[in-house]
Amino acid sequence: MLAKIVGELGPWSWWVAGLVLLAAEMVVPGFFLVWIGLAALAVGVLSLLFWDAAFWIWELQAILFAILAVAATLIGRRLILRNATTDEPFLNQRGASLVGRTATLREPIREGRGRIRLDDTTWQVMGPDLPVGTQVKVVSSNGRDLTVEPT
Repeated sequence: MLAKIVGELGPWSWWVAGLVLLAAEMVVPGFFLVWIGLAALAVGVLSLLFWDAAFWIWELQAILFAILAVAATLIGRRLILRNATTDEPFLNQRGASLVGRTATLREPIREGRGRIRLDDTTWQVMGPDLPVGTQVKVVSSNGRDLTVEPT
């Protein structure tokens, strides 16, 4: 079936496939199909150059497309991740987002452990022994425990 489609459309079959994939990227967002579409367009350019060559059979075109699609996807992913910035760097790191905030001790810190309340959550804290009501500042977070020091 693939051989028939490639044979009928000639070198333009890869251009059509590439443009369909690029259009599908707009319908199915995720910035994934764009790299596969670019690989199809690259094979389309090579098809325009080598269409009459004896070695340019549809199997070679399919293999080259697969290799270019994987390479383009890996390179594109690396480019996207390198340039990714966010206005919410601690979005999924709630404890890290609390560093620098101050709170009042709800339970005294005894033997290095106590509790504070920040926003709607009670947090277990570590630090020097301090009485209830002491103002403390969060200096670090290791996930679920916060390290505090008196302000």
